[in-house]
Amino acid sequence: MYSLVKGWILLLIYNILIPLLFIGILYLLYKWSKELENRSFTIFIYFLVSTNIGPLFSTSTEDGGDFTLWFPMGFAMVLIYLYASKRHHPAKLKASALGLCVAIVKMIQAYL
Repeated sequence: MYSLVKGWILLLIYNILIPLLFIGILYLLYKWSKELENRSFTIFIYFLVSTNIGPLFSTSTEDGGDFTLWFPMGFAMVLIYLYASKRHHPAKLKASALGLCVAIVKMIQAYL
């Protein structure tokens, strides 16, 4: 009986945590977009691009499985673009860093 209750509580916490994180991310992006004078929607684009992950290396294992090494390629592309264009606005860097955090969570889920 105790393990059933514990499982329900963990499921409830997980189902509440995801929307709260989503609302928090949207709030931060909205607040940072107000820091730009024009084209404030680009903060959301920087965030979405930097959440992209891609396979860097893939190989077959001896037991018949596949191993893929994931890398946050979107974040690397955003950093290269920001460095090349000399547009180092702090809000854009913050949005891409938040996207890197989401990309790390996506990589952890890919390995599980």
